[in-house]
Amino acid sequence: MRAEARFFKSLADETRLKILWLLLAEEELCVCDVIGALGITQSKASRHLRYLYHLGWVTDRREGLLMNYRLCVPPGSPGEKQLQLLTEMLQPHPEAQALRVRLHDWLEKKPQAKAKDAAAAAEPVNSSVRSSV
Repeated sequence: MRAEARFFKSLADETRLKILWLLLAEEELCVCDVIGALGITQSKASRHLRYLYHLGWVTDRREGLLMNYRLCVPPGSPGEKQLQLLTEMLQPHPEAQALRVRLHDWLEKKPQAKAKDAAAAAEPVNSSVRSSV
């Protein structure tokens, strides 16, 4: 029964429930997406995502410096049933809907931020050299 206790314990944390709720909305999220939507620190987001990873809720994929996570709950498993229950419970909840809106807003702004960073990196450095005569 130890595995079952860990399974239910993983759902007993508000931050982990919020992360699962976000992952139900998107196929894959990077740690920075979780940070942006929840307004938590990188270390807290990573810690909770690793916890979910070790219990089999999510799988990870590295893309350069970014770590991406997605749900990996087998169909028909107790985990899938719990995610269905979580969806039923949170769907009408205003705070849960607001959280998804924040995620959506974050994801919309994210490509713009990347484009700005790329444009800034591509701009030539304007260095004026003064010569003393």
